[in-house]
Amino acid sequence: MSDPIRTRRDGGVLEVVLDRPKANAIDLATSRALGLIFRDFRDDPELRVAIVSGAGEKFFCAGWDLKAAASGDAVDGDYGVGGFGGLQELRDLNKPVIAAVNGICCGGGLEIALSTDLIIAAEHASFALPEIRSGTVADAASIKLPKRIPYHIAMDMLLTGRWLDVHEAHRWGFVNEILPADRVMERAWELARLLESGPPLVYAAIKEIVREAEGSTFQTAMNKVTKRQFATVDRLYSSEDQLEGARAFAEKRSPIWKGQ
Repeated sequence: MSDPIRTRRDGGVLEVVLDRPKANAIDLATSRALGLIFRDFRDDPELRVAIVSGAGEKFFCAGWDLKAAASGDAVDGDYGVGGFGGLQELRDLNKPVIAAVNGICCGGGLEIALSTDLIIAAEHASFALPEIRSGTVADAASIKLPKRIPYHIAMDMLLTGRWLDVHEAHRWGFVNEILPADRVMERAWELARLLESGPPLVYAAIKEIVREAEGSTFQTAMNKVTKRQFATVDRLYSSEDQLEGARAFAEKRSPIWKGQ
């Protein structure tokens, strides 16, 4: 049996491709493996950006593997260090992650996409949370989706399980770009290279601030920034990169980011 996850590392970019025909669904073992991959990405100082996608042209990811569940995988089993799919509960992931959605993105697959920072989608991509039809709850999506798109649209998806085509998903704001299918990975890599060339300490600060601010008031979060109570902000403000950014601007040249 082939490996259900393919990875490729090129410079500071890690590409992660889920390859579990026919629907790229995720069982417990695959979820745990994804968690280890994304944990190692998080902890590797040489890696700056990750791309996650699905193999084939039909499915990004259909979410939870119901066949595996029928064979004994518990829905509340051990998903691994990052929770389901390796991303949505991985602590302190302060690096950009891009989803390259190449087809059907539903259930837990949509929850994985919602755990990334940018979503690039093919023209034939579609999105849904069909858990309601099988008598279960899209738990992570119930928490995240109403914060990403208008409340009533999120509730429509959660309560009815209806499908959104890529253009509606783009209209509601959880897809960044729509591209021909043969351009999706190319564009994901273009964005990854752009981010790879940027300031990693600033990215880390942005991600921690945004993540922590979701559960607090504006002033509380702002006070933590100004008082350097976020670890990433404190590191940034004491870094060589902070000085390099100012020097490069004054000298009208491109900065050289070291991540330190």
